[in-house]
Amino acid sequence: MSAPCDTLGVVPVPDEITSNDIPRPEDRSDARMPRWLPRAMVLALALVACYQLATWGFHQLITLLLNVLIAFFLALAVEPAVDWMAARGMRRGLATAVVFLGFLVTAAGFFALLGSMLAGQIATMVEEFPQYLDSVISWINSTFHTHLSRVEVQNNLLKSDWLQKYVQDSANNVLAVSATVLGSLFNLLTVALFSFYFAADGPRLRRALCSVLPPHRQTEVLRAWEIAVAKTGGYLYSRGLMALISGGAHYVLLEMLGVPYAPALGIWVGLVSQFIPTIGTYLAGALPILIAFTVNPWYALWVFGFVVIYQQFENYLLQPRITAKTVDIHPAVAFGSVIAGTALMGAVGALIAIPATATLQAFLGAYVKRYEVTDDLRVHGRTRRMRGARVLARVRRTLRDEQPTAPLTERAAGADQGDDQDVR
Repeated sequence: MSAPCDTLGVVPVPDEITSNDIPRPEDRSDARMPRWLPRAMVLALALVACYQLATWGFHQLITLLLNVLIAFFLALAVEPAVDWMAARGMRRGLATAVVFLGFLVTAAGFFALLGSMLAGQIATMVEEFPQYLDSVISWINSTFHTHLSRVEVQNNLLKSDWLQKYVQDSANNVLAVSATVLGSLFNLLTVALFSFYFAADGPRLRRALCSVLPPHRQTEVLRAWEIAVAKTGGYLYSRGLMALISGGAHYVLLEMLGVPYAPALGIWVGLVSQFIPTIGTYLAGALPILIAFTVNPWYALWVFGFVVIYQQFENYLLQPRITAKTVDIHPAVAFGSVIAGTALMGAVGALIAIPATATLQAFLGAYVKRYEVTDDLRVHGRTRRMRGARVLARVRRTLRDEQPTAPLTERAAGADQGDDQDVR
């Protein structure tokens, strides 16, 4: 039966409420959102935003950071000269300016000389290009029995699709090339400015850095700074030595071939090939080949072959030995550091990889505990040598036949004893 209704049709509410009608605590917890969840979501979103902002800022400032890194190593390289002048009474800022001015004047004079030489040789090549082309065509016709003519070759060259496309692309990329040149000049000025400040304010920079460190950390930082100066100077010394050897070798070749401006070209090859990483070798060799071509096309081939052969000699024999002696690292470590630096930071990494690796190795070497090596022949690498000496002594004694009546076993035993005494 249904519950009785009053006159208004409202069902009366019972006075007693059962336990099933009261909401349970676990039901309320399931229905509501945890209090920590909104805060965790906001914190996660904030961390993601900070990470994205830091990544964006790093990518935007990567060029500036690389310029500062180059300027720091350049300041370490010129700091010994600045310290030498400052120790003799010259103000540090003036000494730094004198050093940088000397480098600037030397570089400007060298490139001005090369520019005038290159302009004159290009003008000569343009004037005598028809004669070069006639000689090449005559050699091809006589060698391969063809019937080429200079007019036909010029018309085919000027009407070729790839030449027209190249000229059109070059005209369209003039603005991009101009922007690249201006950007490179700005980066060069940035590096020069930071390196000047680092070299001129070196003691002040060290004091500022040590002021935020405890005393024992200050000693380690100053030691690392001193090691970095020594290793960077040694690296530049090794590069200068290899530039001298490379320039001298190429000068001798160009002088023997009768190529004009042989001293300037030798200096160009030495400096550019050593102080411009990765592409410096190709830039250095292109100019002598071009100048040699103006004298004789076969001379250009000789110069090209010499550049390739000398580069292999330098990479595998000369550079590892000189670098290992001046920077005090193993040739394999030096080669691997250059590869790693190039993979990480390109040309900049290749330039500073060796001094950075040498500095890190020398700094960590002061904290690595070394033990006395056991007196074992395998450590000194004399096991094979002793076996070879022992066999050689046996052969000599057998040929001499010093003891013809003695058994063979006794002679061998005596040879073994004598060999042991010789080796010892």
